[in-house]
Amino acid sequence: MTERPYHHGNLRQTLINEGLAMLEADGLAALSLRAIAARAGVSHAAPKNHFGQLRDLHTAMAAEGFHRHVAFMRAGLPKRASRTARLMAAMRGYVRFAETHPHLFSLMFSSQHCDFTDPELEAAAAQSYGVLREIATGLDWDKADTPDASLRAEMMLWSLVHGYAQLSLNGQFPSDPATGRTTLSITDVMPSFGYRG
Repeated sequence: MTERPYHHGNLRQTLINEGLAMLEADGLAALSLRAIAARAGVSHAAPKNHFGQLRDLHTAMAAEGFHRHVAFMRAGLPKRASRTARLMAAMRGYVRFAETHPHLFSLMFSSQHCDFTDPELEAAAAQSYGVLREIATGLDWDKADTPDASLRAEMMLWSLVHGYAQLSLNGQFPSDPATGRTTLSITDVMPSFGYRG
């Protein structure tokens, strides 16, 4: 390939976008700063202006992943939907994101590949967790009267949905031979929860 200078746009965001596209197509093992630079049409040294090492680019890609994750969890609900409807929609969106972007989903939770002390990643992950906090607030369940009820509800819902998504991605659940999709969805196995107030 003939290297050429990069004269337009935002190179940092272009590298993130090209990294995400390469991740989706080829998986995490295929990523390198040199390969992503080639996809972006810039010299192999150009990414160093924005990302000192591959882990820095992984971290920025994970931050973008969490922004998209939020959109999946908030998708398709009218503004006046009930809290129960919001809970189920967020759970479905969480799993749908994992199924649609399995490599990105894995990267987003990998301390090996990402720096979770990075402010941009911290902020993006906090937005994603914020959706979880919203749907956990006021949950009526057997631990609703404990002093740390909100935290318990958040941890319980997160453990349930993340565990489901991860096990589903790993092919651990019964699946339909025709589609390869898990037979029972997250909402098929979710307990029934009400809300207080």
